[in-house]
Amino acid sequence: MIKKPDAIYAAPLDDIVDFKFDERVVKVFPDMIQRSVPGYATMLSMIGTLAAKYAQANSHCYDLGCSLGAVSLAMRQRIRQPDCDIIGVDNSQAMIEHGRRLLIADKTSTIPVTMVCANIQDVPIESASIVVMNFTLQFVPLAERLVLIKRIYHGLKPGGILILSEKLCFEEQDRQHFHQNAHHDFKRANGYSDLEISQKRTALERVLIPETLACHHQRLKDAGFEFSDLWFQCFNFASLVAVK
Repeated sequence: MIKKPDAIYAAPLDDIVDFKFDERVVKVFPDMIQRSVPGYATMLSMIGTLAAKYAQANSHCYDLGCSLGAVSLAMRQRIRQPDCDIIGVDNSQAMIEHGRRLLIADKTSTIPVTMVCANIQDVPIESASIVVMNFTLQFVPLAERLVLIKRIYHGLKPGGILILSEKLCFEEQDRQHFHQNAHHDFKRANGYSDLEISQKRTALERVLIPETLACHHQRLKDAGFEFSDLWFQCFNFASLVAVK
């Protein structure tokens, strides 16, 4: 897949529709996420490191909201446990189709990877040693988030982990402004104009609902996880790990 530059919001739009992972986003997604999410490459690499440590033999590893399969590939390249497979799930058919092509081209490992087009709320989580939600929960309706995390907890084997990466918001106004402004500066440094930043923010307002770090920790506790910790943060983007 040729990496194309993201210019979706470069020109003024008369009508800014809600953001969705359609064919136009798929074509520019690798560029979009690298230029929009600070620390993204580091997170991918470290997810591979965590997968190498926590993957169990005879288990499934889930990549929920897998998009093009970057997390699936990061896990595949590091896991060495026998009879372990990876299941990627995304509700965007365009993402799944392009992701399958990338997987076919990957020759780094023989660990089987299955990519499924479905809503993550509908997919059974069974005999799992690793579940990753990399900037996925923020697109799930608020009322459905605890039910989903509980299902993940019950589908994990003892010692299994959930890796949860999310965009954060902050209760304190000065902290919110600092991290938001720093993120916008990051995007400007990566070539996005103020128009692009503003239009994309409008497109995401009703579909990406961020929460505080405290909310995530409390939900993980309510779901049954006794241990959760923040292992990465860059501005308002963070990743947590919870161990069953």
